[in-house]
Amino acid sequence: MASRTGIALGTNIGNRIANLREARDLLVNLMPPGTTYLQSGIYQSEPVDCPPESPDFYNAVIEIDYIGKPHDLLKATQGIEWKLGRNSSPVRNSPRPIDLDILYFDHVFMDQDILTLPHPRLTNRRFVLMPLADIHPHLILPGDETTVGEHLRKLDSEETDPILIQTAW
Repeated sequence: MASRTGIALGTNIGNRIANLREARDLLVNLMPPGTTYLQSGIYQSEPVDCPPESPDFYNAVIEIDYIGKPHDLLKATQGIEWKLGRNSSPVRNSPRPIDLDILYFDHVFMDQDILTLPHPRLTNRRFVLMPLADIHPHLILPGDETTVGEHLRKLDSEETDPILIQTAW
């Protein structure tokens, strides 16, 4: 049986819209035939916890059906990142052509060394909550009691509001 899973996409170097499209298309290819996906608009946001002079990000969220285990999806998303030009850098959060984060995996709640679900910083990041609220404002994450839309409304953050760049991509 397929699991509904949300994935955040971010990019801040190269052709950012093309990077998001290519990553989305590769993620959609992981879905079983005949299933549908949801995608948010694309938002431009200032870098958070990144090196000085980092370019602005384009961010989006998609939700896909996935057959497999969360760790299998993690390996697949990391493979997509490498395929699209991401490399390891000694500098934390350095600029990158694509960054994929699994936000949630159905009703799975886990906290392991390499994978924590739901994503531990999801509800603290406006650049993730805004696109997620586009597709699932009433979603309540595993282990939570508050909707994504309420988290966004109540978020007390230094982040500036991301700017919607385009809705269809």
